[in-house]
Amino acid sequence: SVKHTVEEWNKYRSEWIQGLLLLIYLLLPPGLFCSRMFDMYACWPEGIPNTTVKVPCPWYLPWYNQVRNGYVLRECGPDGQWAINNTSSTWRDHSQCNADNNQQVNQMVILAYFRVMYTVGYSLSLASLSLALVILLIFRKLRCTRNYIHTNLFASFILRAISILTRDAVLTRDTPEFRDNRDVSNVLSDQALSGCRVAQVLMQYCVGANYYWLLVEGLYLHNLLVLMVFSENSYFCGYLFIGWGTPVLFVVPWIIVRYLYENTRCWEINENMAHWWIIRTPILLAILVNFFIFIRIIQILVSKLKARQMRYTDYKFRLAKSTLILIPLLGIHEVVFAVMSEEQTEGILRNINLFFELFFNSFQGLLVAILYCFVNKEVSSNEVKCALNQAQVKTSALEHQ
Repeated sequence: SVKHTVEEWNKYRSEWIQGLLLLIYLLLPPGLFCSRMFDMYACWPEGIPNTTVKVPCPWYLPWYNQVRNGYVLRECGPDGQWAINNTSSTWRDHSQCNADNNQQVNQMVILAYFRVMYTVGYSLSLASLSLALVILLIFRKLRCTRNYIHTNLFASFILRAISILTRDAVLTRDTPEFRDNRDVSNVLSDQALSGCRVAQVLMQYCVGANYYWLLVEGLYLHNLLVLMVFSENSYFCGYLFIGWGTPVLFVVPWIIVRYLYENTRCWEINENMAHWWIIRTPILLAILVNFFIFIRIIQILVSKLKARQMRYTDYKFRLAKSTLILIPLLGIHEVVFAVMSEEQTEGILRNINLFFELFFNSFQGLLVAILYCFVNKEVSSNEVKCALNQAQVKTSALEHQ
């Protein structure tokens, strides 16, 4: 964070100024010497002529932990003046205080490729889901509770993609790289930060809504297969509240806590993980509930397939097909990333985990649109009649999905 670095730099300079004021009450050493000074990078004590003065790397550097054992060097000339060169009036050797540029550059290149990958994924998902949403809304024969839930799920995926792409665009615009020599105050202005934080809040809500509509899909399928008497319409209002209302219950408290206790930058960095758990816990809960629903549905599916006394090859094929179709609909892949979180991995393993998480999350919308709209027999034939009796729906629900 540039703002944090500037604050630390000011503290470093203030400590030097306070130390300099103490010289008023102390006698300066006799003889010729290079004077104490702060050259905008490091604080220098008095230097003995014809010597090399060294001081520890400044502790305000963001990468200080990497260079805490390094030193900055300066030459004190024979005339009691700090040595300079042709290009700088404050020459120094701070090579020991530089970060590992090769490692940083390599990591930045990897993250840049990751960003291109998930930007393509979200863009394709956005296009395909938008078309799928139009199809489900246009054809009257496709209007039923199951497809209404699919419609809301598609909408949540669309909002998630739009909010993430928008947030990235805002962060890129306001990232203080200073390539165009913009002033720090402009980058850290209230107007820039407010817009960035609004984008961040909307992104958190849309991501939360997407997870809870995945949970609604799981609850709907479970009720469809388990409940003997299941009135779909009576539950639909509850599904709407779970999908669109539940994220408000944890996003709003997160906003309040961030504003009061961690009001830094664009709220995109979680320095205090306790605040981040306000959002993370409900999402993990939705993922785990959906996972148990998934296991329960597979058990019911196995028993139904066995009861039909089909051949083992057909049985295994249909079970595998239904399982693979359910995974993107319920977001079961998220269980792996919930267990193998970013904080628990580092190095190559962290990059591998990050790649698969970003890949599956960004392309999940595209896969859902294909499976539940473009290759769905009901949609392709446009002959579905959603007013099927309850017994028929229960026995064929997974096959239609």
